[in-house]
Amino acid sequence: MEIDTLLKELKFKAIRSSGPGGQHVNKTASKIELSFHIGSSEAISEGEKQLLLGKLNTRISQDGSISLQCGQTRSQHRNKAIVIERLIDLLRRSLRVAKPRKKTRPSKSAIERRLKSKKGQALKKSNRKPPQVD
Repeated sequence: MEIDTLLKELKFKAIRSSGPGGQHVNKTASKIELSFHIGSSEAISEGEKQLLLGKLNTRISQDGSISLQCGQTRSQHRNKAIVIERLIDLLRRSLRVAKPRKKTRPSKSAIERRLKSKKGQALKKSNRKPPQVD
């Protein structure tokens, strides 16, 4: 993944934001909406595209793009930096390949210890019962 090329392919849209800012909120478009089309990206290889499409299928729209929004701060520039950071973090986490899990088994001594403690608990509980008289 080439970040420099990726940054050139991003599309931004500024919209009016709710939240802090008082009357200033009604006049300025400080919220940023970022959209990134995975399929037509030159910054991502074909293998990485397939991996992203598989892992991010719930976040990708019908046309194959990811949309993120940020309206945390009053500054449009700061919101733009935050949303870019979020996208790059999302892509990096999605491209990370998880290690395959190795099946493990408990050792014989661990199994014996567990069974011994279970028998001890059962014996302790049975000794608490009153004796049966026939």
